[in-house]
Amino acid sequence: MPDATKTSAAPESAEEAKAASAQGTKAPVKELAKPRSLLQDAIRDLVRRPLFLIPSGIILVLVAMAAFPSLFASADPQLCELGRSLQKPSADAWFGYDARGCDVYARTIYGTRTSITVGVLATVGSALIALVFGLVAGFYGKWIDAIISRGIDIVMGIPFLVGAIVILNSFRDDDGFRIGGIWGVLTALTVLGWMSMARIMRSTAMQTKQSDYVTAARSLGASTGRLMFRHVLPNALTPLIVLATISLGVIISAEATLSFLGVGIQEPTISWGVMINQSLGRIRESLHPLLFPAGFVSITVLAFIMLGDAVRDALDPKLR
Repeated sequence: MPDATKTSAAPESAEEAKAASAQGTKAPVKELAKPRSLLQDAIRDLVRRPLFLIPSGIILVLVAMAAFPSLFASADPQLCELGRSLQKPSADAWFGYDARGCDVYARTIYGTRTSITVGVLATVGSALIALVFGLVAGFYGKWIDAIISRGIDIVMGIPFLVGAIVILNSFRDDDGFRIGGIWGVLTALTVLGWMSMARIMRSTAMQTKQSDYVTAARSLGASTGRLMFRHVLPNALTPLIVLATISLGVIISAEATLSFLGVGIQEPTISWGVMINQSLGRIRESLHPLLFPAGFVSITVLAFIMLGDAVRDALDPKLR
């Protein structure tokens, strides 16, 4: 049977070819599949990695909490009753109550918005500053690179927490009251968080501008702007994206640390750092007001670090 099928199919295809040639047309040819780009290969690889899917799921849930906290917590996070002070977790309050009688679960959910917002905005601001300075230093080199690199070294010499405390303490009026609120924290984290990304961007831009396709574009008369933004920048962004993803978790941790120290975000704004700060005074009596916001900080930081590692492994062809 197989032989008969093959022999019967061959004449049909031959007859079709003869008919097509007699009519002056070519026989249909199957189109070759287009080769996948590096980005398509990276996405295809990422969706198969548990170390990408797990943190991505966690981050999506956190973003949903930040965007729509009322969907996850029906209680009022600002409603506090001293009669419920330090009550243990129960069906009515999954995370229990803090020393002031506030629902820890509701405050943890609503605190997600502040922490995620500060982390995202500070990371985007830092990445934009790093992109500009790193790209200019790496592309032009010479004295421009020397000036920018020495400036980066000077800023990196300032201890992160000390520099942030100094900046935040400058946001005070004549009576000593802190002004600026969340914008002061954003300014401090943005000003002090871009140096590492700028160094990565600089080194990547220096390597990319020496590539053959950049040399060819320059020899064809491409302008400096076209070389920088059409050829160097798109091919130098990958390390910056990876480092920015990891830095987002670090910045969220830094915001919680500054709020815990009492120099960052303060009441009535709710954040995980503020909750940790408020729980320390009664830590010997009850531990749950501290554990839940601290646990959210740890899970969030770990999720962004894992996501950054997975993206780096997928986008770097040398690691495949």
